[in-house]
Amino acid sequence: MSKDTETLTIALTKGRILKETLPLFSSAGIEPLEDMEKSRKLIFPTTREGVSFVLLRGSDVPTYVRHGAADVGVVGKDILMEFGDEGLYEVLDLDIARCRLMTAGIESAQQRSAAKIRVATKFVNIARDHYARRGVQPNVIKLYGAMELAPIMGLADEIVDIVDTGNTLKANGMVPRDHIADISSRLIVNKASMRTRNPIIADLVSSISDAVSARADSLGMGD
Repeated sequence: MSKDTETLTIALTKGRILKETLPLFSSAGIEPLEDMEKSRKLIFPTTREGVSFVLLRGSDVPTYVRHGAADVGVVGKDILMEFGDEGLYEVLDLDIARCRLMTAGIESAQQRSAAKIRVATKFVNIARDHYARRGVQPNVIKLYGAMELAPIMGLADEIVDIVDTGNTLKANGMVPRDHIADISSRLIVNKASMRTRNPIIADLVSSISDAVSARADSLGMGD
């Protein structure tokens, strides 16, 4: 069953990003009609007629937007770096869910400079590109969680992962090493939707941009 072509569908990411995204859409006059975090539903009508939210895993958001199942999406820059931006536009940095994408290793272990290194991560493409730029050929081991355990258990020499406060690394005797990229959540738009539904999408992007600027000003982050 395809989505209603008259409805503008916005794909949101579950978890921390959702908590920080909803106030921005609320400032733009778009709110879900029920609590998205408590409901078992995946599609939510909103206070703006003709606009609905769909709740997805972050890694699935670009896929839904790319193929037109959703017109607009909110997703972390790390996901866009890993899976690419074909078929979509990255139109706005929402300046939320900020963190760093880094390599890390055991504090007591010397950073390896050998031609080969074992790297545990869920960011396979990013890791390969990063180490290749250093002239290192990584043996990438794909994991889906608890990255810090891999060096401790001898599975990997380093990890590539998202670092927020760094407390989890420290608690496991690890330290951040190479800084790969600063990460924040981005507003993305399907390329075909941008052409065929430009007025409503342009209005949405403008409203969200104003909300982002207002948030920055309230936090003392403006120019």
